[in-house]
Amino acid sequence: MNWKDVEQRVIHGNPTPSNKVQKSPEQWRNELSEEVYTITRLKGTERPWSSELCSKFEPGRYRCACCNTLLFDAQEKFESHSGWPSFTAPLDEDAVAYEGDTSHGMIRVEILCNICDAHLGHVFPDGPAPTGLRYCVNALSLTKDTSNP
Repeated sequence: MNWKDVEQRVIHGNPTPSNKVQKSPEQWRNELSEEVYTITRLKGTERPWSSELCSKFEPGRYRCACCNTLLFDAQEKFESHSGWPSFTAPLDEDAVAYEGDTSHGMIRVEILCNICDAHLGHVFPDGPAPTGLRYCVNALSLTKDTSNP
């Protein structure tokens, strides 16, 4: 993926996932902590540098905090100095969905879990090579995959 690919997904739509997790707001609220619910289901943003995940660069993979879908690998994680964990690419191109976001008086690209539509954060075209992308992710939208250390 590169920025042009991201723009095409925003304009033309995302790939249809093999399965979709759909739950009512009440079901999500019962399953998630208040903080995770606010970030992932209400499109919240955690405070910058509020998670130790910003400065952890240990091997492993990260899953969606809502549906457990594998999303990112620590090999793609880098120090962006943005205050949020940042990755150059998702684990699988189809794991993340892209939508235009004009909230807060800005034009951005929101990233979501393509399986359950959990808000993850935003992607920007200012990341390092080879993709040039910075997936700026709310740490609370992720869980560490303990089955794959």
